[in-house]
Amino acid sequence: MVTIQDSELKEMIENAISRTRELGRPVLVSEVQKISNIKPLSLFAAGRDKFLGERFFWKDPAGQMILVGFGICKQIQSDEAYGRFFHVETEWKRFIDHSVIHNEYNQSGIGPIMFGGFSFDPLKEKTELWSKFSHSLFHIPVYMVSIINGQAFFTTNIVCTQHDHPSIIEKITKERDEILASIHIDYDFSLPEIQNEKESNPDEWKETVAKVVEDLKGGKLKKVVLARDLRITFNEEVKVETVLSRLLTEQKESFVYAFESNGDCFISASPERLVKKKGKDVYSACVAGSIGRGKTVEEDELLGNALLNDQKNLIEHQYVVEMIREAMKEICDEVFLPEKPKLLKIRDIQHLYTPVVGKNNNNQSLLRFVEKLHPTPALGGFPKVEAMAKIRVAENLDRGFYAAPLGWVDYKDNGDFAVSIRSGLIQGKEASLFAGCGVVADSDAESEYRETAIKFRPMLSALGGRI
Repeated sequence: MVTIQDSELKEMIENAISRTRELGRPVLVSEVQKISNIKPLSLFAAGRDKFLGERFFWKDPAGQMILVGFGICKQIQSDEAYGRFFHVETEWKRFIDHSVIHNEYNQSGIGPIMFGGFSFDPLKEKTELWSKFSHSLFHIPVYMVSIINGQAFFTTNIVCTQHDHPSIIEKITKERDEILASIHIDYDFSLPEIQNEKESNPDEWKETVAKVVEDLKGGKLKKVVLARDLRITFNEEVKVETVLSRLLTEQKESFVYAFESNGDCFISASPERLVKKKGKDVYSACVAGSIGRGKTVEEDELLGNALLNDQKNLIEHQYVVEMIREAMKEICDEVFLPEKPKLLKIRDIQHLYTPVVGKNNNNQSLLRFVEKLHPTPALGGFPKVEAMAKIRVAENLDRGFYAAPLGWVDYKDNGDFAVSIRSGLIQGKEASLFAGCGVVADSDAESEYRETAIKFRPMLSALGGRI
């Protein structure tokens, strides 16, 4: 049984209520306690009845950082197309300013954090599909469990106003105990039956690829990433925890995360980090160029070696390397990366991969790095501005959070953002899956179509579809 003592919390709430009267605005109280280890997926499932639509889950590729959040004590959102990164950062700093925080532990990802992300392109016309997600959307949870290198921490966040009474701790304690008690319940992680799988106009998509290839043969544009979607219908509602359970088993080398908003859930098993910040150290990754996995070790090695020596994929990868290196150089004192890419192998596909490390002695914020790096040529194209303009016109798809940055920032400005590929949007009995490919001057539409089919596989498999 996991138990939490509240010796500090009542005093903190009293202090915060007093401070609200001085400041004339609400004050955040945040308390961190170390707890015995628990199963994160069971914890996420335990929050379904009370917090459905207000949950998030995050696991990094190494499994060193797992976050499970419930409830919303503060939401930061905006549909503004310009200045959105600055707006979110300003609101976040204002929210944690004057907060009352009790945290004895020197760890990233505990205490107050905001979890969420940004849409791929706020200048693209928004559709009903993404109506539950603003172009910028972050949640600060009421309750959060962080499992860091095997150690578990419980964060409680309470927004106090001048009209509150310290007795609100009784409600918090009861609610928290109910969550922790329910993790011992056995949950049904079975999937509903798929009734229909439908690709959106595949022939039209191939024609678009062919037209873009022609546009690339003499102009300034070097690469454009085009995406398409697959719509799946089920006989009953899809439970997010079931899909997460399968992704955690099948996609262990990837970021696995889910973000709920007003009943819809965006979910991903992404192999690609956009940027991670820990103190003055900043980490990014160049992931572009791909090929399938072999059925045998020998076939897999042959495919990997072919990818490492394929000029089309190497050129596509180099666009990403150059862009990320230059972006990092603008805001870092030093940038380090190897001269040649290596292979990043996940279950269904292998990619060219180049890690990047920077030193951030200038104290640039994490969201400043996110703004600078998004979208990389792996998701948008090259040059960035021209590629984004082409996507808006050519692509008949509202990407929403697909191919966009999603992650977390803590109150010390440490955090991690992934690029939301291998992803889907779950909406009751329906799910939309997304996949894209880099189109260059010598691309073949049929080959690009097959590549996107491979990229559907991680999420399709987790949903019980045929791969």
